[in-house]
Amino acid sequence: MSPKGRVSRIGGLVVIGAMSAGLLAGCGGEKAPAAGEGKFPISISLMQVGDVPAKENGVEQKIEEYTNTDVNVQWIPQSAFDDKVNVMVASGEMPTIMRVNYVPTTFNAAKTGLFWELGPYLKDYKNLSAQSEAYFNNIKIEGKIYGIPNFRDIGRTAIVYRKDWFDKLKLDVPKTLDDWYEVMRSMRKDDPDGNGKEDTYGALLFKKYNEGVSSPLTRIAVSIGGVNKWGVDDAGKLTPEFLTTEYVDTMKLFKRLFSEGLINSDFPALDPSDADKKMDSGLVGMKLNGVAQNGKSSQQRLTPNAPDGVIDVAPFQGTDGIRIAGEPGNYGMLVIPKAAVPDEEQLKKVLTFLDQLMDEELSTLQLRGLLDVHYTKTADGKTELKDFDAYQREVKPYRDNLLSVEGYNVAELVDVPIGMKGTKMARENEQYAIPNPALTLSSAIYTERGQELDQMIWDAQTKYIMGKIDDAGWEQEVANWRKAGGDQLISELEASYAELNGK
Repeated sequence: MSPKGRVSRIGGLVVIGAMSAGLLAGCGGEKAPAAGEGKFPISISLMQVGDVPAKENGVEQKIEEYTNTDVNVQWIPQSAFDDKVNVMVASGEMPTIMRVNYVPTTFNAAKTGLFWELGPYLKDYKNLSAQSEAYFNNIKIEGKIYGIPNFRDIGRTAIVYRKDWFDKLKLDVPKTLDDWYEVMRSMRKDDPDGNGKEDTYGALLFKKYNEGVSSPLTRIAVSIGGVNKWGVDDAGKLTPEFLTTEYVDTMKLFKRLFSEGLINSDFPALDPSDADKKMDSGLVGMKLNGVAQNGKSSQQRLTPNAPDGVIDVAPFQGTDGIRIAGEPGNYGMLVIPKAAVPDEEQLKKVLTFLDQLMDEELSTLQLRGLLDVHYTKTADGKTELKDFDAYQREVKPYRDNLLSVEGYNVAELVDVPIGMKGTKMARENEQYAIPNPALTLSSAIYTERGQELDQMIWDAQTKYIMGKIDDAGWEQEVANWRKAGGDQLISELEASYAELNGK
Protein backbone atom coordinates (compact mmCIF):
# COMPACT_ATOMS: atom_id res chain seq x y z
CA MET A 1 0.00 0.00 0.00
CA SER A 2 1.21 3.45 -0.38
CA PRO A 3 0.71 7.10 -1.10
CA LYS A 4 1.06 9.64 -3.75
CA GLY A 5 1.49 13.27 -4.34
CA ARG A 6 1.06 15.44 -1.30
CA VAL A 7 -1.76 13.18 -1.23
CA SER A 8 -0.95 9.69 -1.58
CA ARG A 9 -3.06 7.53 0.45
CA ILE A 10 -0.98 4.54 1.05
CA GLY A 11 -3.92 2.44 1.61
CA GLY A 12 -4.82 0.88 -1.65
CA LEU A 13 -8.38 2.09 -2.16
CA VAL A 14 -10.19 1.22 -5.29
CA VAL A 15 -11.25 4.08 -7.54
CA ILE A 16 -14.95 4.50 -7.50
CA GLY A 17 -15.64 6.53 -10.50
CA ALA A 18 -17.88 5.49 -13.24
CA MET A 19 -18.76 5.95 -16.80
CA SER A 20 -21.42 8.37 -17.19
CA ALA A 21 -23.97 9.36 -19.64
CA GLY A 22 -23.16 12.13 -22.06
CA LEU A 23 -21.16 15.20 -21.40
CA LEU A 24 -23.10 17.99 -19.93
CA ALA A 25 -22.04 21.48 -19.24
CA GLY A 26 -23.10 23.33 -16.21
CA CYS A 27 -25.36 22.37 -13.39
CA GLY A 28 -27.18 24.09 -10.60
CA GLY A 29 -27.31 27.86 -10.75
CA GLU A 30 -25.85 30.43 -8.36
CA LYS A 31 -28.69 29.77 -5.98
CA ALA A 32 -30.19 28.07 -8.95
CA PRO A 33 -30.93 29.79 -12.23
CA ALA A 34 -33.54 32.47 -12.27
CA ALA A 35 -37.00 31.53 -13.40
CA GLY A 36 -37.13 31.22 -17.13
CA GLU A 37 -33.49 30.21 -17.51
CA GLY A 38 -34.41 26.57 -17.40
CA LYS A 39 -32.88 23.75 -15.45
CA PHE A 40 -29.17 23.09 -15.62
CA PRO A 41 -28.38 19.52 -16.64
CA ILE A 42 -26.01 17.68 -14.32
CA SER A 43 -24.73 14.18 -14.99
CA ILE A 44 -23.20 12.42 -12.01
CA SER A 45 -21.44 9.06 -11.84
CA LEU A 46 -21.79 7.37 -8.45
CA MET A 47 -21.13 4.04 -6.79
CA GLN A 48 -24.02 1.61 -6.68
CA VAL A 49 -25.13 1.01 -3.09
CA GLY A 50 -27.65 -1.80 -2.92
CA ASP A 51 -30.24 -1.77 -5.68
CA VAL A 52 -30.23 1.05 -8.21
CA PRO A 53 -32.85 3.66 -7.21
CA ALA A 54 -35.78 4.04 -9.57
CA LYS A 55 -35.56 6.84 -12.12
CA GLU A 56 -37.23 10.07 -11.06
CA ASN A 57 -37.60 8.89 -7.47
CA GLY A 58 -38.68 11.25 -4.72
CA VAL A 59 -35.17 11.92 -3.41
CA GLU A 60 -33.81 12.85 -6.82
CA GLN A 61 -36.85 14.95 -7.60
CA LYS A 62 -36.42 16.96 -4.43
CA ILE A 63 -32.74 17.59 -5.22
CA GLU A 64 -33.75 18.80 -8.67
CA GLU A 65 -36.51 21.04 -7.34
CA TYR A 66 -34.34 22.64 -4.68
CA THR A 67 -31.39 23.28 -6.99
CA ASN A 68 -33.35 23.88 -10.20
CA THR A 69 -31.32 21.25 -12.02
CA ASP A 70 -31.97 18.24 -14.22
CA VAL A 71 -29.98 15.47 -12.54
CA ASN A 72 -28.97 12.33 -14.38
CA VAL A 73 -27.26 9.78 -12.13
CA GLN A 74 -25.47 6.76 -13.54
CA TRP A 75 -24.95 4.08 -10.91
CA ILE A 76 -21.86 1.96 -11.51
CA PRO A 77 -21.43 -1.49 -9.95
CA GLN A 78 -18.36 -1.78 -7.77
CA SER A 79 -16.91 -4.56 -9.89
CA ALA A 80 -16.80 -2.24 -12.92
CA PHE A 81 -15.21 0.80 -11.29
CA ASP A 82 -11.58 0.33 -12.29
CA ASP A 83 -12.29 -0.36 -15.93
CA LYS A 84 -14.87 2.40 -16.19
CA VAL A 85 -12.57 5.03 -14.68
CA ASN A 86 -9.76 4.08 -17.01
CA VAL A 87 -12.08 4.30 -20.01
CA MET A 88 -13.45 7.66 -18.89
CA VAL A 89 -10.05 9.17 -18.34
CA ALA A 90 -8.67 7.82 -21.59
CA SER A 91 -11.65 8.91 -23.67
CA GLY A 92 -12.28 12.25 -21.97
CA GLU A 93 -15.97 11.37 -21.79
CA MET A 94 -16.75 12.29 -18.22
CA PRO A 95 -19.84 13.53 -16.40
CA THR A 96 -20.38 16.92 -14.82
CA ILE A 97 -19.55 15.45 -11.41
CA MET A 98 -17.63 12.24 -10.98
CA ARG A 99 -17.01 10.29 -7.84
CA VAL A 100 -13.48 8.92 -7.59
CA ASN A 101 -11.22 7.56 -4.90
CA TYR A 102 -7.84 8.83 -3.93
CA VAL A 103 -5.57 6.59 -6.01
CA PRO A 104 -2.93 7.01 -8.75
CA THR A 105 -5.50 7.08 -11.57
CA THR A 106 -7.08 10.09 -9.91
CA PHE A 107 -3.74 11.75 -9.13
CA ASN A 108 -2.58 11.50 -12.72
CA ALA A 109 -5.85 12.79 -14.11
CA ALA A 110 -5.73 15.77 -11.75
CA LYS A 111 -2.09 16.59 -12.44
CA THR A 112 -2.62 16.48 -16.18
CA GLY A 113 -5.40 19.04 -15.91
CA LEU A 114 -8.48 16.86 -16.43
CA PHE A 115 -10.18 18.10 -13.23
CA TRP A 116 -10.78 21.61 -11.98
CA GLU A 117 -8.65 22.77 -9.06
CA LEU A 118 -11.26 23.74 -6.48
CA GLY A 119 -9.18 25.05 -3.58
CA PRO A 120 -9.24 28.74 -4.57
CA TYR A 121 -13.04 28.73 -4.89
CA LEU A 122 -14.09 27.02 -1.64
CA LYS A 123 -14.12 30.18 0.46
CA ASP A 124 -17.05 31.46 -1.59
CA TYR A 125 -19.36 28.61 -0.62
CA LYS A 126 -20.74 28.76 2.90
CA ASN A 127 -21.28 25.06 3.52
CA LEU A 128 -18.15 23.72 1.84
CA SER A 129 -15.95 26.26 3.60
CA ALA A 130 -17.55 25.45 6.97
CA GLN A 131 -16.15 21.90 7.03
CA SER A 132 -12.96 20.99 8.87
CA GLU A 133 -9.80 21.77 6.96
CA ALA A 134 -8.54 18.28 7.84
CA TYR A 135 -11.03 16.74 5.43
CA PHE A 136 -9.61 18.73 2.55
CA ASN A 137 -5.99 18.29 3.59
CA ASN A 138 -6.47 14.54 3.32
CA ILE A 139 -7.43 14.71 -0.36
CA LYS A 140 -4.78 17.15 -1.57
CA ILE A 141 -2.79 16.23 -4.64
CA GLU A 142 0.61 17.89 -4.60
CA GLY A 143 -0.78 20.50 -2.27
CA LYS A 144 -3.89 21.29 -4.31
CA ILE A 145 -7.57 20.45 -3.82
CA TYR A 146 -9.26 18.89 -6.84
CA GLY A 147 -12.40 17.53 -5.24
CA ILE A 148 -14.94 17.75 -2.44
CA PRO A 149 -14.59 14.92 0.10
CA ASN A 150 -17.35 12.39 0.44
CA PHE A 151 -17.27 13.06 4.18
CA ARG A 152 -16.85 10.23 6.70
CA ASP A 153 -16.02 10.13 10.42
CA ILE A 154 -12.31 9.58 11.02
CA GLY A 155 -12.95 7.45 14.13
CA ARG A 156 -15.75 5.18 12.92
CA THR A 157 -13.74 1.93 12.67
CA ALA A 158 -15.51 -0.76 14.71
CA ILE A 159 -16.27 -4.43 15.20
CA VAL A 160 -19.89 -5.30 14.46
CA TYR A 161 -20.64 -8.51 16.35
CA ARG A 162 -23.21 -10.99 17.65
CA LYS A 163 -23.45 -10.11 21.32
CA ASP A 164 -25.73 -13.09 21.97
CA TRP A 165 -23.02 -15.44 20.69
CA PHE A 166 -20.35 -13.75 22.79
CA ASP A 167 -22.57 -14.07 25.85
CA LYS A 168 -23.47 -17.69 25.18
CA LEU A 169 -19.84 -18.70 24.64
CA LYS A 170 -18.64 -16.49 27.53
CA LEU A 171 -16.34 -14.50 25.26
CA ASP A 172 -15.12 -10.93 25.56
CA VAL A 173 -14.25 -8.56 22.74
CA PRO A 174 -10.67 -9.63 21.86
CA LYS A 175 -7.68 -7.54 22.95
CA THR A 176 -4.76 -9.81 22.07
CA LEU A 177 -3.99 -12.15 19.18
CA ASP A 178 -4.57 -15.09 21.54
CA ASP A 179 -8.00 -13.62 22.29
CA TRP A 180 -8.72 -13.33 18.57
CA TYR A 181 -7.77 -16.96 18.04
CA GLU A 182 -10.01 -18.16 20.85
CA VAL A 183 -13.00 -16.11 19.65
CA MET A 184 -12.58 -17.44 16.11
CA ARG A 185 -12.11 -21.02 17.33
CA SER A 186 -15.07 -20.94 19.66
CA MET A 187 -17.48 -19.47 17.14
CA ARG A 188 -16.48 -22.13 14.63
CA LYS A 189 -16.36 -25.13 16.93
CA ASP A 190 -18.70 -24.49 19.87
CA ASP A 191 -22.01 -24.26 17.98
CA PRO A 192 -23.07 -20.71 18.89
CA ASP A 193 -26.33 -21.02 16.93
CA GLY A 194 -27.23 -24.27 18.68
CA ASN A 195 -28.15 -26.27 15.59
CA GLY A 196 -25.64 -29.04 16.23
CA LYS A 197 -23.72 -28.32 13.03
CA GLU A 198 -20.29 -26.84 12.43
CA ASP A 199 -21.62 -24.23 10.04
CA THR A 200 -20.64 -20.96 11.71
CA TYR A 201 -17.58 -18.72 11.59
CA GLY A 202 -16.25 -16.02 13.86
CA ALA A 203 -15.52 -13.80 10.87
CA LEU A 204 -15.01 -14.16 7.14
CA LEU A 205 -12.18 -12.95 4.99
CA PHE A 206 -13.04 -11.78 1.49
CA LYS A 207 -11.30 -10.79 -1.68
CA LYS A 208 -9.34 -7.53 -1.37
CA TYR A 209 -9.34 -8.11 2.40
CA ASN A 210 -5.91 -6.50 2.65
CA GLU A 211 -6.71 -3.37 0.66
CA GLY A 212 -8.02 -0.01 1.76
CA VAL A 213 -8.90 1.59 5.06
CA SER A 214 -11.17 -1.24 6.22
CA SER A 215 -8.67 -4.11 5.97
CA PRO A 216 -9.25 -6.45 8.94
CA LEU A 217 -5.54 -7.28 9.17
CA THR A 218 -4.59 -3.62 9.45
CA ARG A 219 -7.30 -3.00 12.03
CA ILE A 220 -6.24 -5.91 14.23
CA ALA A 221 -2.53 -5.05 13.91
CA VAL A 222 -3.23 -1.43 14.92
CA SER A 223 -5.26 -2.55 17.92
CA ILE A 224 -2.28 -4.44 19.35
CA GLY A 225 0.11 -1.53 18.84
CA GLY A 226 0.87 -1.60 15.12
CA VAL A 227 0.91 1.14 12.49
CA ASN A 228 -1.86 2.30 10.20
CA LYS A 229 -0.58 1.27 6.76
CA TRP A 230 2.74 3.02 7.38
CA GLY A 231 4.70 4.00 10.45
CA VAL A 232 7.18 6.82 10.96
CA ASP A 233 9.77 7.32 13.67
CA ASP A 234 11.21 10.51 15.13
CA ALA A 235 13.93 10.59 12.50
CA GLY A 236 11.42 10.47 9.66
CA LYS A 237 12.10 6.82 8.79
CA LEU A 238 9.02 5.25 7.17
CA THR A 239 8.08 1.58 7.45
CA PRO A 240 5.22 -0.19 5.63
CA GLU A 241 2.92 -2.15 7.89
CA PHE A 242 3.89 -5.53 6.47
CA LEU A 243 7.43 -5.04 7.75
CA THR A 244 6.26 -4.55 11.33
CA THR A 245 6.05 -7.25 13.99
CA GLU A 246 2.41 -6.58 14.79
CA TYR A 247 1.27 -7.00 11.21
CA VAL A 248 3.35 -10.11 10.55
CA ASP A 249 2.04 -11.63 13.78
CA THR A 250 -1.50 -10.87 12.60
CA MET A 251 -0.77 -12.61 9.29
CA LYS A 252 0.50 -15.60 11.26
CA LEU A 253 -2.75 -15.66 13.20
CA PHE A 254 -4.77 -15.83 9.99
CA LYS A 255 -2.41 -18.45 8.58
CA ARG A 256 -3.17 -20.58 11.64
CA LEU A 257 -6.89 -19.94 11.39
CA PHE A 258 -6.85 -21.00 7.75
CA SER A 259 -4.84 -24.15 8.39
CA GLU A 260 -7.28 -25.20 11.14
CA GLY A 261 -10.38 -24.46 9.09
CA LEU A 262 -11.42 -21.59 11.34
CA ILE A 263 -11.84 -19.11 8.49
CA ASN A 264 -13.46 -19.63 5.11
CA SER A 265 -11.24 -21.28 2.51
CA ASP A 266 -12.93 -19.41 -0.36
CA PHE A 267 -11.89 -15.95 0.82
CA PRO A 268 -9.77 -15.01 -2.23
CA ALA A 269 -12.93 -15.18 -4.37
CA LEU A 270 -15.61 -14.11 -1.85
CA ASP A 271 -17.20 -10.73 -2.52
CA PRO A 272 -17.52 -8.52 0.59
CA SER A 273 -21.26 -8.17 -0.01
CA ASP A 274 -21.61 -11.96 0.03
CA ALA A 275 -19.70 -12.07 3.31
CA ASP A 276 -22.18 -9.57 4.74
CA LYS A 277 -25.10 -11.70 3.57
CA LYS A 278 -23.70 -14.70 5.44
CA MET A 279 -23.62 -12.63 8.63
CA ASP A 280 -27.16 -11.43 7.94
CA SER A 281 -28.27 -15.05 7.57
CA GLY A 282 -26.96 -15.90 11.04
CA LEU A 283 -23.80 -17.82 10.13
CA VAL A 284 -21.10 -15.32 11.14
CA GLY A 285 -20.29 -13.72 14.46
CA MET A 286 -18.30 -10.63 13.51
CA LYS A 287 -17.93 -8.12 10.69
CA LEU A 288 -14.35 -6.82 10.86
CA ASN A 289 -14.51 -4.33 8.00
CA GLY A 290 -17.48 -2.45 9.36
CA VAL A 291 -18.04 0.90 11.03
CA ALA A 292 -19.80 1.93 14.22
CA GLN A 293 -22.91 3.04 12.37
CA ASN A 294 -23.42 -0.43 10.82
CA GLY A 295 -24.95 -1.87 13.99
CA LYS A 296 -28.53 -0.83 13.41
CA SER A 297 -28.76 -1.98 9.80
CA SER A 298 -27.01 -5.24 10.66
CA GLN A 299 -29.61 -5.90 13.36
CA GLN A 300 -32.42 -5.13 10.93
CA ARG A 301 -31.08 -7.61 8.39
CA LEU A 302 -30.31 -10.32 10.97
CA THR A 303 -33.62 -10.34 12.84
CA PRO A 304 -35.73 -12.05 10.14
CA ASN A 305 -33.20 -14.90 9.98
CA ALA A 306 -32.25 -15.09 13.67
CA PRO A 307 -35.04 -13.50 15.74
CA ASP A 308 -33.08 -13.87 18.99
CA GLY A 309 -29.83 -12.54 17.52
CA VAL A 310 -28.43 -9.40 19.12
CA ILE A 311 -25.99 -7.12 17.28
CA ASP A 312 -23.60 -4.81 19.11
CA VAL A 313 -20.66 -2.63 18.11
CA ALA A 314 -17.32 -2.12 19.81
CA PRO A 315 -14.08 -0.37 18.96
CA PHE A 316 -10.96 -2.37 18.22
CA GLN A 317 -8.81 -2.36 21.34
CA GLY A 318 -5.65 -3.78 22.82
CA THR A 319 -4.46 -4.37 26.35
CA ASP A 320 -3.84 -0.63 26.77
CA GLY A 321 -7.29 0.40 25.62
CA ILE A 322 -8.99 1.55 22.43
CA ARG A 323 -6.66 1.86 19.46
CA ILE A 324 -8.19 2.12 16.01
CA ALA A 325 -6.93 2.63 12.48
CA GLY A 326 -7.96 6.18 11.69
CA GLU A 327 -9.82 6.67 8.45
CA PRO A 328 -8.99 9.51 6.06
CA GLY A 329 -12.26 11.32 6.68
CA ASN A 330 -13.73 10.55 3.28
CA TYR A 331 -14.82 7.75 1.03
CA GLY A 332 -13.42 9.22 -2.13
CA MET A 333 -14.30 12.63 -3.49
CA LEU A 334 -16.42 14.39 -6.06
CA VAL A 335 -14.41 15.94 -8.89
CA ILE A 336 -15.50 18.22 -11.71
CA PRO A 337 -14.01 17.25 -15.11
CA LYS A 338 -13.09 20.10 -17.44
CA ALA A 339 -14.36 18.08 -20.42
CA ALA A 340 -17.91 18.48 -19.11
CA VAL A 341 -17.52 21.86 -17.42
CA PRO A 342 -15.39 23.93 -19.79
CA ASP A 343 -15.36 27.37 -18.19
CA GLU A 344 -15.29 29.12 -14.83
CA GLU A 345 -18.84 30.40 -15.08
CA GLN A 346 -20.19 26.89 -15.32
CA LEU A 347 -17.75 25.65 -12.69
CA LYS A 348 -19.22 28.11 -10.21
CA LYS A 349 -22.70 26.82 -10.96
CA VAL A 350 -21.58 23.26 -10.30
CA LEU A 351 -19.97 24.33 -7.02
CA THR A 352 -23.18 26.10 -6.08
CA PHE A 353 -25.05 22.85 -6.64
CA LEU A 354 -22.58 20.95 -4.46
CA ASP A 355 -22.81 23.61 -1.76
CA GLN A 356 -26.59 23.46 -1.86
CA LEU A 357 -26.44 19.73 -1.13
CA MET A 358 -25.31 20.74 2.37
CA ASP A 359 -28.08 23.27 2.96
CA GLU A 360 -30.46 22.21 5.72
CA GLU A 361 -33.18 20.99 3.38
CA LEU A 362 -30.90 18.74 1.32
CA SER A 363 -28.75 17.69 4.28
CA THR A 364 -31.95 16.51 5.93
CA LEU A 365 -32.98 14.79 2.71
CA GLN A 366 -29.73 12.82 2.49
CA LEU A 367 -29.50 11.99 6.18
CA ARG A 368 -33.20 11.45 6.97
CA GLY A 369 -35.06 11.11 3.68
CA LEU A 370 -38.49 12.50 2.83
CA LEU A 371 -40.68 13.88 5.61
CA ASP A 372 -43.50 11.53 6.61
CA VAL A 373 -42.15 8.89 4.23
CA HIS A 374 -38.77 8.02 5.71
CA TYR A 375 -38.78 10.18 8.86
CA THR A 376 -41.00 12.28 11.10
CA LYS A 377 -40.43 15.31 13.28
CA THR A 378 -40.77 15.01 17.05
CA ALA A 379 -42.48 17.49 19.34
CA ASP A 380 -39.14 18.81 20.58
CA GLY A 381 -37.77 19.50 17.09
CA LYS A 382 -35.74 16.34 16.62
CA THR A 383 -36.15 13.77 13.87
CA GLU A 384 -37.07 10.11 13.98
CA LEU A 385 -36.85 7.57 11.19
CA LYS A 386 -40.25 6.19 10.24
CA ASP A 387 -39.36 3.50 7.70
CA PHE A 388 -35.74 2.41 8.08
CA ASP A 389 -35.94 -0.30 5.41
CA ALA A 390 -37.22 2.19 2.86
CA TYR A 391 -34.53 4.64 3.95
CA GLN A 392 -31.84 2.02 3.33
CA ARG A 393 -33.19 1.28 -0.14
CA GLU A 394 -34.18 4.72 -1.33
CA VAL A 395 -32.07 7.28 0.54
CA LYS A 396 -28.82 5.59 1.58
CA PRO A 397 -27.47 5.37 -2.00
CA TYR A 398 -27.51 9.18 -2.15
CA ARG A 399 -26.31 9.69 1.40
CA ASP A 400 -23.34 7.42 0.79
CA ASN A 401 -22.33 9.16 -2.43
CA LEU A 402 -23.11 12.85 -2.12
CA LEU A 403 -22.29 15.47 0.52
CA SER A 404 -23.58 15.43 4.08
CA VAL A 405 -22.19 15.41 7.61
CA GLU A 406 -24.21 14.04 10.51
CA GLY A 407 -24.78 16.90 12.94
CA TYR A 408 -24.37 19.64 10.30
CA ASN A 409 -27.55 21.37 9.11
CA VAL A 410 -29.75 18.51 10.26
CA ALA A 411 -31.86 18.05 13.38
CA GLU A 412 -30.74 15.42 15.89
CA LEU A 413 -31.95 11.90 15.25
CA VAL A 414 -33.89 9.98 17.86
CA ASP A 415 -32.92 6.39 17.24
CA VAL A 416 -32.88 2.93 18.73
CA PRO A 417 -30.03 2.44 21.23
CA ILE A 418 -27.71 0.60 18.80
CA GLY A 419 -28.13 3.41 16.27
CA MET A 420 -27.40 6.16 18.76
CA LYS A 421 -24.48 4.20 20.17
CA GLY A 422 -22.89 3.88 16.74
CA THR A 423 -23.26 7.56 15.89
CA LYS A 424 -21.75 8.60 19.22
CA MET A 425 -18.92 6.07 18.98
CA ALA A 426 -17.89 7.22 15.51
CA ARG A 427 -17.52 10.81 16.71
CA GLU A 428 -15.93 10.17 20.09
CA ASN A 429 -13.37 7.63 18.93
CA GLU A 430 -11.52 10.07 16.71
CA GLN A 431 -9.32 10.67 19.76
CA TYR A 432 -8.14 7.04 19.58
CA ALA A 433 -7.51 7.04 15.83
CA ILE A 434 -3.97 6.24 14.67
CA PRO A 435 -3.27 8.21 11.48
CA ASN A 436 -1.53 7.02 8.36
CA PRO A 437 1.56 9.27 8.18
CA ALA A 438 2.01 8.60 4.46
CA LEU A 439 -1.50 9.69 3.55
CA THR A 440 -0.44 12.95 1.91
CA LEU A 441 3.06 12.07 0.80
CA SER A 442 4.19 11.81 -2.81
CA SER A 443 6.16 9.20 -4.69
CA ALA A 444 6.90 9.11 -8.41
CA ILE A 445 7.26 5.35 -8.47
CA TYR A 446 3.97 4.87 -6.65
CA THR A 447 2.25 7.05 -9.19
CA GLU A 448 3.72 4.99 -12.00
CA ARG A 449 3.72 1.50 -10.52
CA GLY A 450 1.86 1.64 -7.24
CA GLN A 451 -0.77 -0.90 -8.21
CA GLU A 452 1.91 -3.36 -9.28
CA LEU A 453 3.85 -2.95 -6.05
CA ASP A 454 0.74 -3.23 -3.91
CA GLN A 455 -0.41 -6.32 -5.78
CA MET A 456 2.92 -8.05 -5.17
CA ILE A 457 2.44 -7.74 -1.42
CA TRP A 458 -1.28 -8.50 -1.46
CA ASP A 459 -0.70 -11.69 -3.44
CA ALA A 460 2.15 -12.70 -1.14
CA GLN A 461 -0.02 -12.19 1.93
CA THR A 462 -2.75 -14.40 0.49
CA LYS A 463 -0.25 -17.11 -0.41
CA TYR A 464 1.18 -16.93 3.10
CA ILE A 465 -2.19 -17.16 4.83
CA MET A 466 -3.20 -20.09 2.63
CA GLY A 467 0.03 -21.93 3.41
CA LYS A 468 1.35 -21.78 -0.14
CA ILE A 469 4.54 -20.14 1.12
CA ASP A 470 6.26 -20.38 4.51
CA ASP A 471 8.15 -17.74 6.51
CA ALA A 472 11.15 -18.01 4.21
CA GLY A 473 8.88 -17.66 1.20
CA TRP A 474 7.33 -14.55 2.70
CA GLU A 475 10.76 -13.03 3.29
CA GLN A 476 11.65 -13.74 -0.33
CA GLU A 477 8.47 -12.04 -1.53
CA VAL A 478 9.35 -8.97 0.54
CA ALA A 479 12.86 -8.99 -0.95
CA ASN A 480 11.35 -9.15 -4.43
CA TRP A 481 9.11 -6.21 -3.58
CA ARG A 482 12.08 -4.18 -2.38
CA LYS A 483 14.00 -4.86 -5.59
CA ALA A 484 10.99 -4.19 -7.79
CA GLY A 485 10.70 -0.65 -6.43
CA GLY A 486 9.72 -0.99 -2.78
CA ASP A 487 12.98 0.44 -1.49
CA GLN A 488 12.67 3.33 -3.93
CA LEU A 489 9.11 3.91 -2.75
CA ILE A 490 10.23 4.09 0.87
CA SER A 491 13.04 6.52 -0.01
CA GLU A 492 10.71 8.77 -2.00
CA LEU A 493 8.14 8.84 0.77
CA GLU A 494 10.79 9.69 3.32
CA ALA A 495 11.98 12.55 1.12
CA SER A 496 8.41 13.81 0.79
CA TYR A 497 7.88 13.52 4.53
CA ALA A 498 11.07 15.48 5.19
CA GLU A 499 9.97 18.20 2.78
CA LEU A 500 6.55 18.55 4.38
CA ASN A 501 7.72 18.26 7.98
CA GLY A 502 11.10 19.93 7.87
CA LYS A 503 12.92 16.77 8.92
